[in-house]
This record gives sequence, C-alpha cells and structure tokens, in this order.
Amino acid sequence: MRDLKRLRVLKIDEEHQKHIEDEVVVEEPLEIRVNGESLSVTMRTPGNDFDLAIGLLFTEGIVQSCDEIGTIAYCPDEDQPELKNVVNVVLTEPGRRIESSRRLWSNSSCGLCGKATLDAIRRICQPVQSAISVTHAVLYALPSRLRNAQANFERSGGIHAVALFDAQGSLLALREDIGRHNAVDKVLGAALMGGFLNAEMVMMVSGRLGFEIAQKALIAGVPIVASISAPSSLAVELADDFGMTAIGFLRGHSMNVYSHPERVRV
Repeated sequence: MRDLKRLRVLKIDEEHQKHIEDEVVVEEPLEIRVNGESLSVTMRTPGNDFDLAIGLLFTEGIVQSCDEIGTIAYCPDEDQPELKNVVNVVLTEPGRRIESSRRLWSNSSCGLCGKATLDAIRRICQPVQSAISVTHAVLYALPSRLRNAQANFERSGGIHAVALFDAQGSLLALREDIGRHNAVDKVLGAALMGGFLNAEMVMMVSGRLGFEIAQKALIAGVPIVASISAPSSLAVELADDFGMTAIGFLRGHSMNVYSHPERVRV
C-alpha cells in the first residue's frame, strides 16, 4: 500500500526501550494539470488521486459538473515510471481558459483580511438552499461512524478523514488524507463523479473546521458541516452569511451549533 509505510523505530517509555515496527502515513507531491497545463501541486497521501483532482477543480470553480470532464489519467514520470504523482485532466472544452476562483478572490481583494475575502466570495458563491433537518441522535452518532470507517487511522494515527452522510446518518462516502483540505476535495470529487452530490447531506470532518473547509463545502452546496474540534471565526462567519449550519465540538452527546441551528432538531 502506498498510503502507509512501515518503518523500524526505537520506542522509549519510562521503563523500557526497544525496536519495533511502526506505520507512518505516506506524504508525496501530486501535480494536477488541466489540459496539460500545471494548475497546482499539493502534498497528499497517495490514493483516490482522481477524486482529489476532480474535487480540487470543483472547489476552485474550474468545473461545475462531471459533464465538463473529458478524461483523467496519470502522466508517467520519465525517470521513475512507477510513481504516479502527476494527474492530467482533459476537459471537454480543451481550449477553454482556466482560472480558479481562488485567483479571482485574490485579485479582487484589497488585502489579506477576512472582510475582503468574504466580500470577494459573495460575488462568486450563492447561499446554501436546503430544507434538510437532522436529529441530535443522528449527529451524535457521526463521530463514531467516521472513526469506524477510517481504514488507516488505527494503524498510523496520523491521517484525517472527511465523510458525507445523509440525513439519517448513513455513510455516503469517506476519504482520508494527511491534509484535511485534500480529504475534503477527495470526498467531494467522489460525490461529484458518483452523481450523489446534493444539498441534503452532512459533511463530517475529523479535525478543526477552518475557513478553507467551510469554503469548499459552500461551493458544493453542503448545508451542514460538523467537526469533532473547534471552528475558526472566519469559518463561522462564512457559514452564517451563506446559510450553512456549522457544528463544532461534536463529541459524545454534546455539540456547539454556531450558525443556522434550525436544521438541528430533537
């Protein structure tokens, strides 16, 4: 498996020291090209690379549907052809000019501040429209369902997961990566290509709910984003402004609902 690597390490505690074998998460670069032109290089855990590429194109505003995707394939490395660290996505309109929303936000912002970023996003994104409501019991069950579905966390302890659930708490898709934002792109890419991306889902993340995660969920139209940890101030502001329900500290039988609590019911 390329997502985990087994190493020989020296384990030390208060009473003993011994050599053991341990598994660590693999981190390698992935270059994403569109129509042969380099778009982005990200450090990621190998696996579900096509989902990652499609999800990134989607959350960057380059594509809006899977109908815009022509082909997607690895580009073999001339020196190390066994490495699959370059993905090329060919669009159905190969001559279309490629520009990401992130670059548009950067160009339209007067400075690197929260207000400028939100103002730029308001010119591009639409508020979330969803009538979904989820019970306390369903939400309380999501962290354990997320953990139980993680293939690599128990073995390495160093990988994040993002999952999509329906309103009844059924798992729709889960992806893992060393980077939270990559895991988000992977799961959204899988949902887009699988044809089940809709506005009746809950996104559950294994770490903090930062602005970038909230922004990606907003572009996908996800109405509820929950985290086992804390949100950032800008993520909450984004969720509040765009009609998204942001939930943090979802642990055991407790949670904090930071925005649009009307979607959470007893």
